[in-house]
Amino acid sequence: MFQNVSKRFNKFHLTSGSQAEHKRTIFRLMVTTRFYLDCRDCTAGNPAPLKLVITKKGVRALISLNLSLLPSQWDAGRQTVIGHPRKQQFNTLIAERKLAVDAILFRLESSGELSGLRSCDVKQRVLSELYPDDEDKDAVRLSFVARFSDFVARRSPGTQRVYNSTLARLRAYLPKKADTLTFEEMDVAWLRGFDAFLAKTSPSRNARNIHFRNIRAVFNDAITEELITCYPFRKFKISPERTRKRALTVEQLRELFSAKVAPHEQRYLDCFKLIFMLCGINVVDLCRLRSLSAEGRVEYSRAKTHRPYSIKVEPECAEILARYQGQSWLLSYLDTCANYRSFYSRFCKTLRDFKVRFGLPGLSSYWARHSWATIAASLDIPKETIAAALGHGGSTVTDIYIDFDRSKIDRANRRVLDWVLYGKSE
Repeated sequence: MFQNVSKRFNKFHLTSGSQAEHKRTIFRLMVTTRFYLDCRDCTAGNPAPLKLVITKKGVRALISLNLSLLPSQWDAGRQTVIGHPRKQQFNTLIAERKLAVDAILFRLESSGELSGLRSCDVKQRVLSELYPDDEDKDAVRLSFVARFSDFVARRSPGTQRVYNSTLARLRAYLPKKADTLTFEEMDVAWLRGFDAFLAKTSPSRNARNIHFRNIRAVFNDAITEELITCYPFRKFKISPERTRKRALTVEQLRELFSAKVAPHEQRYLDCFKLIFMLCGINVVDLCRLRSLSAEGRVEYSRAKTHRPYSIKVEPECAEILARYQGQSWLLSYLDTCANYRSFYSRFCKTLRDFKVRFGLPGLSSYWARHSWATIAASLDIPKETIAAALGHGGSTVTDIYIDFDRSKIDRANRRVLDWVLYGKSE
């Protein structure tokens, strides 16, 4: 490793006069290089990677030196290795590496190229010259589609389907150039053009926002890995569009709950009731319930947020649960269907039939969830309690308090059920 560094040092060696001129140039352009011991992701007592930082106009790009030190072995003020058995060798190494990088910056300035480059661009130019054999690898790493695919591969199957939909739309937008698209090319103008393309087949702003949130997640991941510094989402805002209410009135709910339907349809109507009676539980969480707790509660970790959740099973809900008792699951839905999506498809189709048959404005699992929240609000149940019941709580003091006082949610659900099922407002 040290021999290779020495060769690169000789390649980029500067005379003392050119070094002085170089320092004046770097100062004028506000481009600086210095070393940084990156202890952000290291636990106490473990070595941290030493990196070379290129800063231009306040934006940093970090280059790994493949060298790790304990915090006690690095003097940040003097920029030298101390207390290490090989400190002299390491100090020679990093000095040569810095001189080589500064030489590249000086040449870029002399050719007029430096002024038009951002920090992330400068980093890639430096890496391509320091490590010419790795140029193709770096190009793949900075390809947006390659990075996107790597990011998606680390996600769950359900999340992968959502992200792959975005990738399909991106390939449709750039049928011949998608694989060579770089992060730097995806500026605000590019995102607006992609938005206009999506709008041709997806007029809903919220539907298009899903794709942009997926793209933004990949940008954030690349920034975390210090591969890029460009970030167009500071100016390109993902603003949600207000959606119409998806809530049934109390009268519509009562009519639906008491409706006479065919035997094969009853299980889907009862599923809708269960979602409502369990504070708008998601279908995937309902299908994957294993059992009731000793206290008569359904306890699970939400598939969407992985947040632990607990709901008291009221008598009306317990009666339906007993009717559809499963073998491997609490409910028999997954015992009779190949998977959750198979059941969900049939469930949605039946609800669409109910919508037409009973003249309802809409009907889906979300309508049960939104209806519960809307009715709870009409009963003056506090917004914080409604949010916690729906699993929307965060990490504020109020959220933590409600998490520990589940009786607030229990009482809220009982009030909603009493009003809808029996007309009792108190």
